[in-house]
Amino acid sequence: MNNDLQRLHDVWLSSRAFHNTDFPKISFDDITNSIVSTGPFYYYVIDFYDMSLSNVSEAIAEIHGLDPKTVTFNDVLNTIHPDDVEFVANAEAFITTFFREKIARDKLLSYKMSYSFRSRMKDGKYVLLNHQALLLTLDENGRSGKSLNIHTRIDHLSKFNTHRISLIGLNGEPSFMDMSLGKSIDDLPAFSIREIEIIRLIAQGMNNNEIAEVLFIAVLTVKKHRMNILMKSNCKNTAELISKSVIQGLI
Repeated sequence: MNNDLQRLHDVWLSSRAFHNTDFPKISFDDITNSIVSTGPFYYYVIDFYDMSLSNVSEAIAEIHGLDPKTVTFNDVLNTIHPDDVEFVANAEAFITTFFREKIARDKLLSYKMSYSFRSRMKDGKYVLLNHQALLLTLDENGRSGKSLNIHTRIDHLSKFNTHRISLIGLNGEPSFMDMSLGKSIDDLPAFSIREIEIIRLIAQGMNNNEIAEVLFIAVLTVKKHRMNILMKSNCKNTAELISKSVIQGLI
């Protein structure tokens, strides 16, 4: 195992559960049926207790040429482009630190992690994949138990890895989008629930007046939100904002 892949294992080992944890009360079928994808994708559940995989979708064979019945986590990791392994290791370390320092333990299951990397396809070519992960279980000490990982081909949307990370809040939690690894955790702007609502309504093609009517707020308030959203997301215009939001799994 190369040094960067070993770093990945070390990150996960430092925060893994000390024992097996059960799936949440919501059924696994309900979880996978809620996945919204922008391209071909596969998923699996990783158990950080022993790094075993379960519930591997058949699509992994079509995308990577891996047997869903025998595939291991190292098989998946070995598809990552060698030049992107260091970023993935740094991204996972960043997320671990962010969760530990910024997110309350009882909120950890309400976040979806998202970043992209190049990955080797069945035909040997490397294309850009979006990685989304949703923690399913924790142990009593808040350590990672099981996680649903979803990998989606997005090379039809972008050819370049932005080396950015997003944490999408679920169940009413704020979101942290397009984060740079070089920034201090304390300087990262949070997107409010209202701002996320507005981004999704913009993506539906609504103008300011229509958004104001749907949300029962003033048009001027919508304009202020849109200005703040562009500033926080470091986007020049709405088209760039929507593109980023699609790639990062927000919409």
